[in-house]
Amino acid sequence: MSYPIFEDQVFEKLDFSSKAFPTAEYEGCEFKNCNLTGADLSNCQFTDCSFSSCNISNAKLVNTAFREVQFNDCKLLGLRFDDCNDFLFAAKFTNCNLHLSSFYQRKMRQAKFSYCDLQETDFSMAELIQATFDNCNLAGAVFDATNLEKADLRTSFQFTINPTTNKIKKARFSKDSLEGLLSHLDIIIE
Repeated sequence: MSYPIFEDQVFEKLDFSSKAFPTAEYEGCEFKNCNLTGADLSNCQFTDCSFSSCNISNAKLVNTAFREVQFNDCKLLGLRFDDCNDFLFAAKFTNCNLHLSSFYQRKMRQAKFSYCDLQETDFSMAELIQATFDNCNLAGAVFDATNLEKADLRTSFQFTINPTTNKIKKARFSKDSLEGLLSHLDIIIE
C-alpha cells in the first residue's frame, strides 16, 4: 500500500486529538506544539523528524516507524513503543515525560534519554547497550532481563536494577545510586 509523502514540512499547533492523523511517510518534518493525544499513528513512518512541545500521550503506535526521530519537551504518557516497527528504530528523548510507557523487547542501542521522567516505564527484555540515561527519574521503572551493558546511568536516580536478572557489564553508575543495585538483597545501607 502506498501512502502520501511529506518532506521537510513544519506542522505547528495542530490538534489531532479529535480528528484523524494522516497515515503517511514523513521525512525531515517538524511537529511543534501539536496535540496528538490518543491519535492513531499506526503505519506512519517518521524519518529524521522532530517533535517539540507535543502531547502524544496514549497514541496508537502499531507498526509506526521512528527512524532517527527526536522528541523534545514532549508528553508521551502510556506509549507502547514495543508496538512500533523494529526496522531501523532510533529515537532520542530530551526533557520528556514518558511515564507508564513501554519499551518491552525494544532494541535501542545507544539510546539517549536526557532529563526525562521515566517513572513506571517498562524496559523489560529491552536491548539498551551503550544507552545514556542523563538526569532521568526512573522511579518504578521495570528492568527485567534488560541488557544495559555499557549503559550510563551515573546521573539518573530512583532506579531499581537487579544485577542478577539484568545484564549490566561495564554499565556506569554513581556511588550515590548503589542502593538501586542492592535493594533486591534486602539490606540496610546507611
